[in-house]
Amino acid sequence: MSYKIVVDSCCELPEELKGDPRFEIVPLGIEVGDWHIQDDAGFNQAEFLKKVAECPTCPRSSCPSPDRYKQSFDCDADHIYVVTLSANLSGSHNSAVLGKNLYEEKHKDKKIHVVDSRSASCGEAQIALKAMELEEQGLSFEEIVKRLEDFRDEMNTYFVLNNLETLRKNGRLTGVKALVASTLNIKPVMGATAEGTIIQLGQAIGFKKALQKLADTVVQGTKNPQKKCLMITHCNNPAKAESVRQMILDKVQFADSRILDTAGISSMYANDGGIIIAV
Repeated sequence: MSYKIVVDSCCELPEELKGDPRFEIVPLGIEVGDWHIQDDAGFNQAEFLKKVAECPTCPRSSCPSPDRYKQSFDCDADHIYVVTLSANLSGSHNSAVLGKNLYEEKHKDKKIHVVDSRSASCGEAQIALKAMELEEQGLSFEEIVKRLEDFRDEMNTYFVLNNLETLRKNGRLTGVKALVASTLNIKPVMGATAEGTIIQLGQAIGFKKALQKLADTVVQGTKNPQKKCLMITHCNNPAKAESVRQMILDKVQFADSRILDTAGISSMYANDGGIIIAV
């Protein structure tokens, strides 16, 4: 059986898989003032961060249409897995489900499953890579779907950002009851609920101490790390990403670890310097 894995562009795939025919990235749109782009292979992070720094208004995103997802299903693959941003953070998941329903009206034989990552960024990548791993093991579609959902339910997402204004102004922090003043240089350590909404897990004075608290939170919250991949995404901050990885690996051993740079949507919400971890 052949397969295909469709992800929205908040998912950071490793470089070696970006041109792989088994994968397709469906782009979201990004607006910075009057500047409109698609979050696709042409995304230039340095240019984007410069535009954001110069623009007085907050950047915004737009999800793919159901028809765009529907187009991605029109292929020879027997099994299709779709991994999207948390349904509680974006309309991307709803568009993917609608696209699936539209496609299945005329293609009853295709097996398509849409996974709400209840995460973002490297959390989506974790699920996409797990789908590939399970398919390569030759498991049935139904068994893979079950294992993917279980994998998603066991996964945790954490992050520390230099500022939370983009998330706040775009209404992504509605589940956070209170945040400390940024003028105090207190950096919150954030995470996600089982439903995929953002919560505050802790805080520290300064970005360096917040990253140490982030590392400690990952170590304490990860069960059976020796069977898992530690995945870290950063926005223009490779040194800090490597530093966090070492903080974690000094205390626990993982089966593998990866560091990825953010694409457009993740860059928009993480802001310059942000660190995201999914495990």
